[in-house]
Amino acid sequence: MENKKTSSFVRSLCMGEIDESIITPYPKLQEAEKETLRSVFDSIGASLKGRDAEFRKWDRAGELPDSMLEEMKQLGLFSLIVPEEYGGIGMNSSSYSRTLQELAKYDGSVAITAGAHSSIGMRGLLLFGNEEQKAKYMPKLASGEMIAAFCLTEPGAGSDASSIRTKAVKDGNDWILTGEKLWITNGGIADFFTVFAKTEGEQGGQMTAFIVTRDMTGLSSGPHEDKMGLRASSTTTVSMDKVRVPANCVLGEVGKGFKVAMKILNSGRTGLGGGCIGSMKNLISLSTKQAKERVQFGKPIADFGLIKQKIGHMVVDCYATESVVNMVAGLVDQGYEDYAVEAAISKIFATECLWRSGDEALQIAGGNGFMCEFPYERILRDSRVNRIFEGTNDILRLFVALTAMNDVGQGLKEVSKSVEGIFNDPIKGFGVLSDYARKRISHATGVGKTGTTFTKLHPSIKRQAVIFEEATRDLASAADRILRKHGKDIINKQFATKRLADIMIDLFVLSCVLSRVNSSIEANGVDASSKEIEILNVFSGQARRRIKGNIGKIDENDDDSIKTLADHALENEKYIWDNL
Repeated sequence: MENKKTSSFVRSLCMGEIDESIITPYPKLQEAEKETLRSVFDSIGASLKGRDAEFRKWDRAGELPDSMLEEMKQLGLFSLIVPEEYGGIGMNSSSYSRTLQELAKYDGSVAITAGAHSSIGMRGLLLFGNEEQKAKYMPKLASGEMIAAFCLTEPGAGSDASSIRTKAVKDGNDWILTGEKLWITNGGIADFFTVFAKTEGEQGGQMTAFIVTRDMTGLSSGPHEDKMGLRASSTTTVSMDKVRVPANCVLGEVGKGFKVAMKILNSGRTGLGGGCIGSMKNLISLSTKQAKERVQFGKPIADFGLIKQKIGHMVVDCYATESVVNMVAGLVDQGYEDYAVEAAISKIFATECLWRSGDEALQIAGGNGFMCEFPYERILRDSRVNRIFEGTNDILRLFVALTAMNDVGQGLKEVSKSVEGIFNDPIKGFGVLSDYARKRISHATGVGKTGTTFTKLHPSIKRQAVIFEEATRDLASAADRILRKHGKDIINKQFATKRLADIMIDLFVLSCVLSRVNSSIEANGVDASSKEIEILNVFSGQARRRIKGNIGKIDENDDDSIKTLADHALENEKYIWDNL
Protein backbone atom coordinates (compact mmCIF):
# COMPACT_ATOMS: atom_id res chain seq x y z
CA MET A 1 0.00 0.00 0.00
CA GLU A 2 1.41 3.35 -1.00
CA ASN A 3 1.51 6.42 1.22
CA LYS A 4 1.78 4.52 4.48
CA LYS A 5 -0.06 6.23 7.29
CA THR A 6 2.06 7.20 10.25
CA SER A 7 -0.34 8.57 12.86
CA SER A 8 -1.18 6.85 16.15
CA PHE A 9 -4.64 7.50 17.57
CA VAL A 10 -3.70 6.87 21.21
CA ARG A 11 -0.46 8.83 21.09
CA SER A 12 -2.42 11.77 19.74
CA LEU A 13 -4.87 11.51 22.64
CA CYS A 14 -2.11 12.28 25.14
CA MET A 15 -1.64 15.57 23.35
CA GLY A 16 -5.35 16.32 23.64
CA GLU A 17 -6.00 15.53 19.96
CA ILE A 18 -8.78 13.26 18.64
CA ASP A 19 -7.83 12.11 15.15
CA GLU A 20 -11.17 10.55 14.28
CA SER A 21 -10.11 9.91 10.68
CA ILE A 22 -8.03 6.98 11.99
CA ILE A 23 -10.94 5.16 13.63
CA THR A 24 -13.84 6.13 11.37
CA PRO A 25 -15.36 4.55 9.48
CA TYR A 26 -15.14 1.34 11.46
CA PRO A 27 -13.27 -1.33 9.46
CA LYS A 28 -15.28 -4.16 7.97
CA LEU A 29 -14.60 -7.30 5.97
CA GLN A 30 -15.11 -7.24 2.23
CA GLU A 31 -17.64 -9.63 0.75
CA ALA A 32 -14.93 -11.74 -0.92
CA GLU A 33 -13.19 -12.09 2.45
CA LYS A 34 -16.43 -13.14 4.11
CA GLU A 35 -16.98 -15.79 1.43
CA THR A 36 -13.52 -17.23 2.02
CA LEU A 37 -14.09 -17.23 5.79
CA ARG A 38 -17.43 -18.99 5.47
CA SER A 39 -15.75 -21.77 3.51
CA VAL A 40 -12.92 -22.06 6.05
CA PHE A 41 -15.36 -22.05 8.99
CA ASP A 42 -17.51 -24.75 7.43
CA SER A 43 -14.45 -26.97 7.24
CA ILE A 44 -13.37 -26.13 10.79
CA GLY A 45 -16.84 -26.86 12.13
CA ALA A 46 -17.08 -30.15 10.26
CA SER A 47 -13.77 -31.23 11.77
CA LEU A 48 -13.96 -29.92 15.34
CA LYS A 49 -17.61 -29.70 16.34
CA GLY A 50 -18.77 -32.27 18.86
CA ARG A 51 -15.28 -33.36 19.92
CA ASP A 52 -15.26 -31.95 23.46
CA ALA A 53 -14.51 -35.38 24.93
CA GLU A 54 -11.40 -35.68 22.77
CA PHE A 55 -10.23 -32.17 23.64
CA ARG A 56 -10.62 -33.03 27.32
CA LYS A 57 -8.73 -36.30 26.83
CA TRP A 58 -5.85 -34.55 25.04
CA ASP A 59 -5.72 -31.91 27.74
CA ARG A 60 -5.37 -34.56 30.44
CA ALA A 61 -2.75 -36.44 28.43
CA GLY A 62 -0.90 -33.22 27.66
CA GLU A 63 -0.44 -33.83 23.95
CA LEU A 64 -2.16 -33.35 20.61
CA PRO A 65 -2.10 -36.65 18.70
CA ASP A 66 -0.37 -36.80 15.34
CA SER A 67 -3.75 -37.49 13.75
CA MET A 68 -5.02 -34.08 14.92
CA LEU A 69 -1.96 -32.32 13.59
CA GLU A 70 -2.56 -34.06 10.26
CA GLU A 71 -6.18 -32.89 10.28
CA MET A 72 -5.01 -29.33 10.92
CA LYS A 73 -2.68 -29.56 7.94
CA GLN A 74 -5.46 -30.88 5.73
CA LEU A 75 -7.74 -28.06 6.90
CA GLY A 76 -5.11 -25.52 5.83
CA LEU A 77 -4.71 -24.13 9.34
CA PHE A 78 -0.98 -23.60 8.81
CA SER A 79 -1.51 -21.76 5.52
CA LEU A 80 -3.72 -18.90 6.73
CA ILE A 81 -1.34 -15.95 6.24
CA VAL A 82 0.94 -17.52 3.62
CA PRO A 83 0.56 -15.62 0.32
CA GLU A 84 -1.36 -17.41 -2.40
CA GLU A 85 1.67 -17.61 -4.69
CA TYR A 86 3.28 -19.95 -2.17
CA GLY A 87 0.23 -22.15 -1.74
CA GLY A 88 -1.41 -20.33 1.15
CA ILE A 89 -4.78 -18.67 1.68
CA GLY A 90 -3.22 -15.19 1.93
CA MET A 91 -5.44 -13.82 4.70
CA ASN A 92 -5.04 -10.25 5.89
CA SER A 93 -4.97 -9.40 9.60
CA SER A 94 -8.75 -9.06 9.89
CA SER A 95 -9.53 -12.43 8.29
CA TYR A 96 -6.74 -14.15 10.19
CA SER A 97 -7.94 -12.78 13.53
CA ARG A 98 -11.49 -13.90 12.74
CA THR A 99 -10.23 -17.40 11.92
CA LEU A 100 -8.36 -17.70 15.23
CA GLN A 101 -11.60 -16.61 16.87
CA GLU A 102 -13.40 -19.52 15.25
CA LEU A 103 -10.75 -22.04 16.27
CA ALA A 104 -10.74 -20.86 19.89
CA LYS A 105 -14.47 -21.60 20.17
CA TYR A 106 -13.56 -25.28 20.10
CA ASP A 107 -10.22 -25.74 21.86
CA GLY A 108 -7.42 -23.52 23.12
CA SER A 109 -4.60 -25.97 22.42
CA VAL A 110 -5.62 -26.41 18.79
CA ALA A 111 -5.97 -22.64 18.39
CA ILE A 112 -2.59 -21.85 19.94
CA THR A 113 -0.82 -24.49 17.85
CA ALA A 114 -2.09 -22.86 14.66
CA GLY A 115 -1.75 -19.35 16.09
CA ALA A 116 1.85 -19.68 17.26
CA HIS A 117 2.77 -20.92 13.79
CA SER A 118 1.28 -17.91 11.98
CA SER A 119 1.15 -15.11 14.57
CA ILE A 120 4.82 -15.31 15.55
CA GLY A 121 6.56 -18.47 14.31
CA MET A 122 6.70 -17.67 10.61
CA ARG A 123 5.55 -14.06 10.63
CA GLY A 124 9.13 -12.81 10.61
CA LEU A 125 9.64 -14.58 7.28
CA LEU A 126 6.48 -12.94 5.95
CA LEU A 127 7.52 -9.46 7.14
CA PHE A 128 11.30 -9.52 6.68
CA GLY A 129 12.16 -12.50 4.50
CA ASN A 130 13.72 -11.99 1.08
CA GLU A 131 12.33 -13.63 -2.04
CA GLU A 132 14.81 -16.52 -1.91
CA GLN A 133 13.90 -17.31 1.70
CA LYS A 134 10.18 -17.11 1.03
CA ALA A 135 10.38 -19.33 -2.04
CA LYS A 136 12.32 -21.94 -0.08
CA TYR A 137 10.21 -22.11 3.08
CA MET A 138 6.73 -20.66 2.46
CA PRO A 139 5.30 -23.63 0.50
CA LYS A 140 6.37 -26.07 3.23
CA LEU A 141 5.00 -23.78 5.94
CA ALA A 142 1.69 -23.50 4.08
CA SER A 143 1.26 -27.26 3.77
CA GLY A 144 2.28 -27.92 7.35
CA GLU A 145 5.26 -29.97 6.24
CA MET A 146 7.10 -27.43 8.37
CA ILE A 147 5.46 -26.07 11.53
CA ALA A 148 6.97 -22.84 12.87
CA ALA A 149 8.05 -21.65 16.32
CA PHE A 150 9.25 -18.31 17.71
CA CYS A 151 12.39 -18.51 19.87
CA LEU A 152 13.05 -15.39 21.92
CA THR A 153 12.51 -16.17 25.63
CA GLU A 154 15.40 -17.62 27.64
CA PRO A 155 15.85 -18.75 31.27
CA GLY A 156 17.23 -15.31 32.13
CA ALA A 157 15.44 -13.22 29.52
CA GLY A 158 11.67 -12.95 29.51
CA SER A 159 10.21 -9.46 29.29
CA ASP A 160 13.78 -8.15 29.24
CA ALA A 161 14.47 -9.56 25.79
CA SER A 162 17.59 -7.45 25.33
CA SER A 163 19.37 -9.59 27.93
CA ILE A 164 19.33 -12.79 25.88
CA ARG A 165 22.52 -14.85 26.05
CA THR A 166 22.18 -17.04 22.97
CA LYS A 167 25.17 -16.09 20.81
CA ALA A 168 25.79 -16.10 17.11
CA VAL A 169 29.47 -15.95 16.12
CA LYS A 170 30.59 -15.46 12.55
CA ASP A 171 32.61 -18.33 11.07
CA GLY A 172 33.47 -17.59 7.47
CA ASN A 173 30.19 -16.99 5.70
CA ASP A 174 28.23 -18.92 8.33
CA TRP A 175 27.05 -18.20 11.86
CA ILE A 176 27.52 -20.54 14.82
CA LEU A 177 24.58 -20.37 17.27
CA THR A 178 24.82 -21.54 20.87
CA GLY A 179 22.22 -21.11 23.60
CA GLU A 180 18.91 -22.27 25.02
CA LYS A 181 15.39 -20.95 24.54
CA LEU A 182 12.62 -21.50 27.07
CA TRP A 183 8.85 -22.11 26.91
CA ILE A 184 8.74 -22.31 23.13
CA THR A 185 5.23 -22.97 21.80
CA ASN A 186 5.37 -25.66 19.08
CA GLY A 187 8.96 -26.34 20.22
CA GLY A 188 8.58 -30.11 20.04
CA ILE A 189 6.77 -30.30 16.69
CA ALA A 190 8.35 -27.44 14.74
CA ASP A 191 10.87 -27.76 11.91
CA PHE A 192 11.18 -23.99 11.30
CA PHE A 193 12.41 -21.71 14.07
CA THR A 194 12.73 -17.93 14.15
CA VAL A 195 15.67 -17.61 16.57
CA PHE A 196 17.08 -14.45 18.13
CA ALA A 197 20.73 -14.32 19.15
CA LYS A 198 23.32 -11.76 20.24
CA THR A 199 25.76 -10.74 17.51
CA GLU A 200 28.70 -8.40 17.82
CA GLY A 201 28.41 -5.04 16.08
CA GLU A 202 30.00 -1.61 16.05
CA GLN A 203 27.94 -0.65 19.12
CA GLY A 204 28.64 -3.84 21.03
CA GLY A 205 26.23 -6.73 21.54
CA GLN A 206 23.23 -6.52 19.21
CA MET A 207 20.44 -8.90 18.37
CA THR A 208 19.95 -10.66 15.05
CA ALA A 209 17.11 -12.88 13.84
CA PHE A 210 17.91 -16.19 12.16
CA ILE A 211 15.99 -18.90 10.34
CA VAL A 212 16.98 -22.20 11.93
CA THR A 213 15.60 -25.56 10.82
CA ARG A 214 15.26 -28.89 12.58
CA ASP A 215 17.73 -30.62 10.27
CA MET A 216 20.62 -28.36 11.31
CA THR A 217 23.07 -30.36 13.43
CA GLY A 218 23.11 -29.31 17.08
CA LEU A 219 19.48 -28.22 17.41
CA SER A 220 17.32 -30.17 19.85
CA SER A 221 14.06 -29.86 21.79
CA GLY A 222 13.54 -30.69 25.45
CA PRO A 223 10.68 -32.72 26.93
CA HIS A 224 7.10 -31.47 26.78
CA GLU A 225 6.43 -29.00 29.62
CA ASP A 226 3.77 -29.94 32.17
CA LYS A 227 1.63 -26.80 32.06
CA MET A 228 -1.38 -25.38 33.89
CA GLY A 229 -3.29 -24.76 30.67
CA LEU A 230 -3.03 -25.25 26.91
CA ARG A 231 -1.70 -28.62 27.99
CA ALA A 232 -2.15 -30.39 24.68
CA SER A 233 -0.09 -27.82 22.81
CA SER A 234 3.65 -28.45 22.51
CA THR A 235 5.81 -26.30 24.78
CA THR A 236 9.49 -27.19 25.19
CA THR A 237 12.97 -25.81 25.50
CA VAL A 238 14.91 -25.43 22.27
CA SER A 239 18.68 -25.83 22.55
CA MET A 240 21.41 -24.96 20.08
CA ASP A 241 24.84 -26.48 20.49
CA LYS A 242 27.12 -24.88 17.91
CA VAL A 243 24.44 -24.93 15.23
CA ARG A 244 25.92 -23.87 11.89
CA VAL A 245 23.53 -21.45 10.19
CA PRO A 246 24.27 -20.24 6.64
CA ALA A 247 24.52 -16.49 6.06
CA ASN A 248 21.44 -16.62 3.83
CA CYS A 249 19.38 -17.60 6.89
CA VAL A 250 19.69 -14.17 8.50
CA LEU A 251 16.19 -12.69 8.75
CA GLY A 252 16.25 -8.97 8.09
CA GLU A 253 19.49 -7.13 8.81
CA VAL A 254 22.33 -8.20 11.06
CA GLY A 255 22.04 -6.31 14.36
CA LYS A 256 18.40 -5.35 13.74
CA GLY A 257 16.82 -8.36 15.42
CA PHE A 258 15.19 -6.38 18.19
CA LYS A 259 13.19 -4.46 15.61
CA VAL A 260 12.27 -7.74 13.93
CA ALA A 261 11.08 -9.25 17.22
CA MET A 262 8.94 -6.26 18.16
CA LYS A 263 7.42 -6.00 14.70
CA ILE A 264 6.49 -9.69 14.80
CA LEU A 265 4.88 -9.39 18.23
CA ASN A 266 2.95 -6.23 17.29
CA SER A 267 1.79 -7.62 13.97
CA GLY A 268 0.66 -10.94 15.42
CA ARG A 269 -1.35 -9.68 18.39
CA THR A 270 -4.68 -9.66 16.54
CA GLY A 271 -4.43 -13.46 16.39
CA LEU A 272 -4.28 -13.71 20.17
CA GLY A 273 -7.07 -11.14 20.44
CA GLY A 274 -9.20 -13.12 18.03
CA GLY A 275 -8.67 -16.24 20.09
CA CYS A 276 -9.87 -14.39 23.19
CA ILE A 277 -13.05 -13.31 21.41
CA GLY A 278 -13.79 -16.85 20.29
CA SER A 279 -13.41 -18.20 23.81
CA MET A 280 -15.64 -15.43 25.20
CA LYS A 281 -18.39 -16.15 22.68
CA ASN A 282 -18.20 -19.82 23.61
CA LEU A 283 -18.44 -18.96 27.31
CA ILE A 284 -21.49 -16.77 26.73
CA SER A 285 -23.19 -19.63 24.88
CA LEU A 286 -22.33 -22.11 27.63
CA SER A 287 -23.40 -19.73 30.40
CA THR A 288 -26.76 -18.75 28.91
CA LYS A 289 -27.70 -22.39 28.31
CA GLN A 290 -26.56 -23.33 31.82
CA ALA A 291 -28.48 -20.43 33.40
CA LYS A 292 -31.70 -21.40 31.63
CA GLU A 293 -31.41 -25.10 32.45
CA ARG A 294 -30.25 -24.95 36.08
CA VAL A 295 -33.20 -24.57 38.46
CA GLN A 296 -32.78 -23.27 42.01
CA PHE A 297 -35.51 -22.17 44.45
CA GLY A 298 -38.11 -23.30 41.96
CA LYS A 299 -36.98 -21.31 38.93
CA PRO A 300 -34.11 -21.08 36.43
CA ILE A 301 -31.13 -19.17 37.74
CA ALA A 302 -31.37 -17.07 34.57
CA ASP A 303 -34.23 -15.27 36.33
CA PHE A 304 -31.98 -14.00 39.12
CA GLY A 305 -30.57 -10.49 38.90
CA LEU A 306 -27.01 -11.36 39.88
CA ILE A 307 -26.81 -14.02 37.16
CA LYS A 308 -28.15 -11.53 34.61
CA GLN A 309 -25.51 -9.07 35.83
CA LYS A 310 -22.73 -11.56 35.14
CA ILE A 311 -24.00 -12.42 31.67
CA GLY A 312 -24.65 -8.77 30.81
CA HIS A 313 -21.09 -7.80 31.72
CA MET A 314 -19.76 -10.74 29.69
CA VAL A 315 -21.68 -9.43 26.67
CA VAL A 316 -20.32 -5.90 27.11
CA ASP A 317 -16.76 -7.19 27.54
CA CYS A 318 -17.05 -9.40 24.47
CA TYR A 319 -18.45 -6.63 22.27
CA ALA A 320 -15.80 -4.18 23.46
CA THR A 321 -13.02 -6.73 22.92
CA GLU A 322 -14.27 -7.56 19.45
CA SER A 323 -14.44 -3.84 18.67
CA VAL A 324 -10.84 -3.10 19.66
CA VAL A 325 -9.30 -6.24 18.16
CA ASN A 326 -11.08 -5.69 14.84
CA MET A 327 -10.02 -2.04 14.87
CA VAL A 328 -6.34 -2.90 15.30
CA ALA A 329 -6.54 -5.51 12.57
CA GLY A 330 -8.18 -2.90 10.35
CA LEU A 331 -5.38 -0.42 11.04
CA VAL A 332 -2.82 -3.03 10.00
CA ASP A 333 -4.74 -3.86 6.83
CA GLN A 334 -5.12 -0.18 5.94
CA GLY A 335 -1.36 0.28 6.05
CA TYR A 336 -0.89 2.17 9.30
CA GLU A 337 2.67 1.86 10.50
CA ASP A 338 2.41 3.20 14.05
CA TYR A 339 -0.03 0.85 15.75
CA ALA A 340 2.22 -0.67 18.44
CA VAL A 341 0.44 1.11 21.31
CA GLU A 342 -2.99 0.20 19.98
CA ALA A 343 -1.93 -3.43 19.47
CA ALA A 344 -0.61 -3.59 23.03
CA ILE A 345 -3.88 -2.18 24.34
CA SER A 346 -5.89 -4.76 22.41
CA LYS A 347 -3.79 -7.56 23.91
CA ILE A 348 -4.12 -6.26 27.46
CA PHE A 349 -7.86 -5.66 27.21
CA ALA A 350 -8.74 -8.87 25.38
CA THR A 351 -6.82 -11.17 27.71
CA GLU A 352 -8.21 -9.56 30.86
CA CYS A 353 -11.80 -9.60 29.59
CA LEU A 354 -11.47 -13.28 28.73
CA TRP A 355 -10.17 -14.06 32.20
CA ARG A 356 -13.13 -12.25 33.81
CA SER A 357 -15.59 -14.00 31.50
CA GLY A 358 -14.08 -17.41 32.24
CA ASP A 359 -14.26 -16.79 35.97
CA GLU A 360 -17.89 -15.63 35.82
CA ALA A 361 -18.92 -18.48 33.52
CA LEU A 362 -17.45 -21.00 35.96
CA GLN A 363 -19.32 -19.26 38.80
CA ILE A 364 -22.61 -19.47 36.90
CA ALA A 365 -21.99 -23.19 36.38
CA GLY A 366 -21.53 -23.65 40.12
CA GLY A 367 -20.18 -27.06 41.12
CA ASN A 368 -20.22 -28.21 37.49
CA GLY A 369 -17.78 -25.45 36.66
CA PHE A 370 -15.22 -26.95 39.04
CA MET A 371 -15.48 -30.42 37.53
CA CYS A 372 -13.14 -31.52 34.74
CA GLU A 373 -16.08 -33.21 33.04
CA PHE A 374 -17.23 -29.77 31.92
CA PRO A 375 -15.23 -27.30 29.78
CA TYR A 376 -15.26 -24.30 32.14
CA GLU A 377 -12.19 -25.13 34.21
CA ARG A 378 -10.18 -26.03 31.11
CA ILE A 379 -11.08 -22.76 29.40
CA LEU A 380 -10.09 -20.84 32.52
CA ARG A 381 -6.76 -22.67 32.77
CA ASP A 382 -6.10 -22.20 29.06
CA SER A 383 -6.80 -18.46 29.24
CA ARG A 384 -4.51 -17.61 32.14
CA VAL A 385 -1.26 -17.59 30.19
CA ASN A 386 -2.65 -15.03 27.74
CA ARG A 387 -1.86 -12.28 30.25
CA ILE A 388 1.75 -13.48 30.39
CA PHE A 389 3.04 -14.46 26.96
CA GLU A 390 3.64 -12.20 23.96
CA GLY A 391 4.47 -9.46 26.44
CA THR A 392 3.15 -9.51 30.00
CA ASN A 393 0.28 -7.13 30.59
CA ASP A 394 2.28 -5.33 33.28
CA ILE A 395 5.15 -4.64 30.91
CA LEU A 396 2.80 -3.67 28.09
CA ARG A 397 1.03 -1.14 30.34
CA LEU A 398 4.35 0.57 30.98
CA PHE A 399 5.10 0.50 27.26
CA VAL A 400 1.74 2.08 26.41
CA ALA A 401 2.13 4.94 28.90
CA LEU A 402 5.84 5.64 28.44
CA THR A 403 5.60 5.66 24.66
CA ALA A 404 2.87 8.30 24.81
CA MET A 405 4.70 10.21 27.56
CA ASN A 406 7.62 10.57 25.20
CA ASP A 407 5.41 12.65 22.94
CA VAL A 408 4.26 14.81 25.83
CA GLY A 409 7.85 15.30 26.95
CA GLN A 410 8.78 16.52 23.50
CA GLY A 411 5.93 19.00 23.61
CA LEU A 412 6.72 20.53 26.98
CA LYS A 413 9.66 22.85 26.52
CA GLU A 414 10.23 23.44 30.20
CA VAL A 415 10.83 19.73 30.86
CA SER A 416 12.13 18.51 27.54
CA LYS A 417 15.74 18.82 28.71
CA SER A 418 15.14 16.74 31.85
CA VAL A 419 13.49 13.87 29.95
CA GLU A 420 15.79 13.87 26.97
CA GLY A 421 16.95 10.39 26.11
CA ILE A 422 15.23 8.43 28.88
CA PHE A 423 12.49 7.14 26.62
CA ASN A 424 14.82 5.63 24.03
CA ASP A 425 14.42 2.28 25.72
CA PRO A 426 11.61 2.72 28.32
CA ILE A 427 11.18 -1.00 28.80
CA LYS A 428 13.84 -3.42 27.67
CA GLY A 429 12.05 -5.90 25.46
CA PHE A 430 8.84 -4.04 24.72
CA GLY A 431 9.83 -0.40 24.90
CA VAL A 432 10.96 0.33 21.38
CA LEU A 433 9.70 3.72 20.30
CA SER A 434 8.78 4.31 16.70
CA ASP A 435 10.22 7.18 14.69
CA TYR A 436 7.09 9.23 15.08
CA ALA A 437 7.59 13.01 15.02
CA ARG A 438 4.89 14.66 17.12
CA LYS A 439 3.73 18.21 16.58
CA ARG A 440 5.01 20.12 19.62
CA ILE A 441 2.08 21.83 21.23
CA SER A 442 1.24 22.55 24.84
CA HIS A 443 -1.95 21.24 26.30
CA ALA A 444 -3.01 24.72 27.26
CA THR A 445 -3.26 25.78 23.65
CA GLY A 446 -4.56 22.44 22.36
CA VAL A 447 -7.50 21.75 24.62
CA GLY A 448 -10.87 22.94 23.36
CA LYS A 449 -9.67 23.78 19.86
CA THR A 450 -9.74 22.01 16.49
CA GLY A 451 -9.11 18.27 16.79
CA THR A 452 -10.48 17.85 20.31
CA THR A 453 -14.05 16.85 19.46
CA PHE A 454 -15.82 14.28 17.29
CA THR A 455 -17.50 15.58 14.16
CA LYS A 456 -18.46 12.36 12.35
CA LEU A 457 -20.56 10.53 14.94
CA HIS A 458 -24.34 10.16 14.84
CA PRO A 459 -26.27 12.59 17.10
CA SER A 460 -27.89 9.67 18.95
CA ILE A 461 -24.55 8.82 20.60
CA LYS A 462 -23.50 12.40 21.28
CA ARG A 463 -23.65 11.92 25.06
CA GLN A 464 -21.18 9.04 24.96
CA ALA A 465 -18.94 10.99 22.58
CA VAL A 466 -18.86 13.88 25.08
CA ILE A 467 -17.73 11.46 27.79
CA PHE A 468 -14.82 10.51 25.54
CA GLU A 469 -13.95 14.12 24.71
CA GLU A 470 -13.93 15.16 28.36
CA ALA A 471 -11.81 12.16 29.33
CA THR A 472 -9.35 12.96 26.55
CA ARG A 473 -8.84 16.43 27.97
CA ASP A 474 -8.39 14.88 31.41
CA LEU A 475 -5.78 12.49 30.00
CA ALA A 476 -3.83 15.29 28.33
CA SER A 477 -3.88 17.30 31.53
CA ALA A 478 -2.88 14.28 33.61
CA ALA A 479 0.04 13.43 31.34
CA ASP A 480 1.20 17.03 31.55
CA ARG A 481 0.93 17.10 35.36
CA ILE A 482 2.65 13.76 35.89
CA LEU A 483 5.57 14.59 33.65
CA ARG A 484 6.01 18.02 35.20
CA LYS A 485 5.87 16.45 38.65
CA HIS A 486 8.35 13.62 38.06
CA GLY A 487 10.47 14.71 35.11
CA LYS A 488 12.98 12.06 34.10
CA ASP A 489 12.12 10.03 37.22
CA ILE A 490 8.83 9.05 35.56
CA ILE A 491 10.65 5.95 34.32
CA ASN A 492 10.63 4.70 37.94
CA LYS A 493 7.08 5.81 38.84
CA GLN A 494 5.27 2.67 37.81
CA PHE A 495 2.10 3.33 39.83
CA ALA A 496 1.58 6.67 38.08
CA THR A 497 2.53 5.17 34.73
CA LYS A 498 0.05 2.32 35.14
CA ARG A 499 -2.76 4.77 35.88
CA LEU A 500 -2.05 6.64 32.67
CA ALA A 501 -1.96 3.37 30.76
CA ASP A 502 -5.31 2.30 32.19
CA ILE A 503 -6.83 5.63 31.12
CA MET A 504 -5.45 5.16 27.61
CA ILE A 505 -6.77 1.59 27.48
CA ASP A 506 -10.27 2.70 28.44
CA LEU A 507 -10.20 5.58 25.96
CA PHE A 508 -9.00 3.57 22.99
CA VAL A 509 -11.48 0.77 23.62
CA LEU A 510 -14.27 3.33 24.05
CA SER A 511 -13.28 4.99 20.77
CA CYS A 512 -13.52 1.61 19.01
CA VAL A 513 -16.95 0.91 20.49
CA LEU A 514 -18.10 4.41 19.50
CA SER A 515 -16.90 3.89 15.94
CA ARG A 516 -18.47 0.45 15.65
CA VAL A 517 -21.84 1.51 17.04
CA ASN A 518 -21.79 4.58 14.81
CA SER A 519 -21.26 2.38 11.74
CA SER A 520 -24.11 0.14 12.85
CA ILE A 521 -26.43 3.14 13.23
CA GLU A 522 -25.47 4.46 9.80
CA ALA A 523 -26.05 1.07 8.19
CA ASN A 524 -29.13 -0.12 10.09
CA GLY A 525 -30.69 2.87 11.83
CA VAL A 526 -31.02 3.83 15.50
CA ASP A 527 -33.85 1.42 16.36
CA ALA A 528 -32.10 -1.63 14.90
CA SER A 529 -28.93 -0.67 16.75
CA SER A 530 -30.60 -0.14 20.12
CA LYS A 531 -28.87 -3.03 21.89
CA GLU A 532 -25.48 -1.94 20.61
CA ILE A 533 -26.22 1.58 21.86
CA GLU A 534 -27.02 0.02 25.25
CA ILE A 535 -23.62 -1.69 25.23
CA LEU A 536 -21.97 1.62 24.37
CA ASN A 537 -23.87 3.32 27.18
CA VAL A 538 -22.77 0.72 29.73
CA PHE A 539 -19.15 0.69 28.63
CA SER A 540 -18.84 4.46 28.44
CA GLY A 541 -20.17 4.71 31.99
CA GLN A 542 -17.73 2.07 33.21
CA ALA A 543 -14.83 3.78 31.45
CA ARG A 544 -15.78 7.21 32.81
CA ARG A 545 -15.83 5.93 36.40
CA ARG A 546 -12.50 4.14 36.04
CA ILE A 547 -10.87 7.16 34.41
CA LYS A 548 -12.10 9.53 37.10
CA GLY A 549 -10.78 7.13 39.73
CA ASN A 550 -7.35 7.01 38.12
CA ILE A 551 -7.24 10.78 37.67
CA GLY A 552 -8.15 11.28 41.34
CA LYS A 553 -5.27 9.09 42.48
CA ILE A 554 -2.58 11.11 40.73
CA ASP A 555 -2.07 13.41 43.71
CA GLU A 556 -3.91 11.56 46.48
CA ASN A 557 -3.15 7.86 46.83
CA ASP A 558 -1.73 5.16 49.08
CA ASP A 559 1.20 4.31 46.82
CA ASP A 560 3.90 4.88 49.43
CA SER A 561 2.10 2.74 52.02
CA ILE A 562 1.63 -0.08 49.54
CA LYS A 563 5.33 0.00 48.67
CA THR A 564 6.50 0.07 52.29
CA LEU A 565 4.20 -2.87 53.12
CA ALA A 566 5.64 -4.76 50.17
CA ASP A 567 9.17 -3.94 51.34
CA HIS A 568 8.25 -5.24 54.79
CA ALA A 569 6.99 -8.54 53.34
CA LEU A 570 10.06 -8.84 51.13
CA GLU A 571 12.38 -8.27 54.06
CA ASN A 572 10.64 -10.93 56.16
CA GLU A 573 9.75 -13.17 53.23
CA LYS A 574 6.40 -13.85 54.87
CA TYR A 575 3.22 -12.40 56.39
CA ILE A 576 4.15 -11.78 60.03
CA TRP A 577 0.75 -11.29 61.73
CA ASP A 578 -0.91 -14.32 63.26
CA ASN A 579 -3.53 -14.73 65.98
CA LEU A 580 -1.63 -17.51 67.76
